[in-house]
Amino acid sequence: MNKKARIMLVHDEGLVLLPYKCTAGKTTIGVGRNIEDRGISKKAAMLLLREDIRLATDACVRIFGEQFFTFSENRKLGWINFTFNLGAHRVLQFKNTLKAARKEDWEAVEKGLRNSLWFSQVKGRAERVIRMICYEEFPYH
Repeated sequence: MNKKARIMLVHDEGLVLLPYKCTAGKTTIGVGRNIEDRGISKKAAMLLLREDIRLATDACVRIFGEQFFTFSENRKLGWINFTFNLGAHRVLQFKNTLKAARKEDWEAVEKGLRNSLWFSQVKGRAERVIRMICYEEFPYH
């Protein structure tokens, strides 16, 4: 019955992977999910998070290549956080910072991160990310 219900509802509701306004004017996504009134469950949010972490990790591997695997766990987590926050296309705009990271010049990486618009926009988060990337700390307890 569940398979037939999915087939039926995807056919009638459609499958839209970006938010849109339904005929009732509600923000909707997926197969008719009214996120404006219903939101999503914690389980669904964690499923989305798991996928987004994988995407951010894959982007870090594309950016750093095999070198990414040589970084400490906390350093990798910092880059994943940074990439999750900005998206790979914006991370790639940090050309000098990435160049410094490839050379493992963490002082220059810190300077590049601190002197960015990103730093001024997400101050507390930026401080934590810098602690992970440049000092190999894990500032979450």
